[in-house]
Amino acid sequence: MGTFSIWHVLLFAIIALLLLGGRGKISGIMGDTAKGIKAFREGLKGEEEAKEEEPPPAKPLPKTATKTASSSRAKTKA
Repeated sequence: MGTFSIWHVLLFAIIALLLLGGRGKISGIMGDTAKGIKAFREGLKGEEEAKEEEPPPAKPLPKTATKTASSSRAKTKA
């Protein structure tokens, strides 16, 4: 009739139970892997946030601008 016999179905069900359910070693490994992936993503987010928090360096004022302002004040007082 079908291509799958009862043994194929039982084998598939056992493998699915081991991988997806129960408190077996494989489900523990899968949980640890998920925790590792989450920690990796949080680490990447932390690096991006640190880069965004750094302010850009301030540009120094040109020296000519401060001299012209003081010289114009001196001319008005005289």
